[in-house]
This record gives sequence, C-alpha cells and structure tokens, in this order.
Amino acid sequence: MKPDIHPEYRDVVFQDTSSDLAFLTRSTIETTETIEWEDGKSYPLAKVEISSQSHPFYTGKQILVDSGGRVERFRKRYARTATATPKSPPPAAPARPAPPEPDDTAADAES
Repeated sequence: MKPDIHPEYRDVVFQDTSSDLAFLTRSTIETTETIEWEDGKSYPLAKVEISSQSHPFYTGKQILVDSGGRVERFRKRYARTATATPKSPPPAAPARPAPPEPDDTAADAES
C-alpha cells in the first residue's frame, strides 16, 4: 500500500436520530462532532436517520421518517394526478380502404 493516501480507519459512534440507538464500530467517515462513550473515551460521532432499530424492514412497522419534507412534496405533486380526469383514449386508426372491385370493362374488351 502507498503511504499517506488512505483514509484513517478508526472507531466511530453511529447514532440513529429517530430511535436514539448508538453503536460503536470502525469506519473511515469524516465527522466534526464527538461523543463520550460508555467506556469513558471520546469518539467521533456520525448521526444517521435510519438504522436497523428504526427501519421498517427490521421492525415490521411502518415508521415515516421525513427529515427534508420529501414525503410531503411527493404527496403534493402526485395528489394532483389522483384527482385529475382520466385521459381520453387515443384516436382510432383510419380504416383500410376496401380492395378495388374487378373491372368489368376489361373483361368485356377481351371477349
């Protein structure tokens, strides 16, 4: 490995902001906050919105976490289409012309 090009791999505390779960693991994430952990040492703190403690897949419950108003914008945007009138069907294709009738004058000219 080349020296001085790899990020520092260190102990970091990740904290779920929606359920207050915190766990200590190793990561290369850059953080500006620190927290004092149960062992009395100070560790970098990374805040996350969803973890296994709050994610519906793991909990079996539908918990709506909306930190940036994205859900509300989605509902506003698509509420209009739910109340809009349905589109009319596309116009029918023009009918094919009937095949030409046999020419009786050509048959008379041959006889």
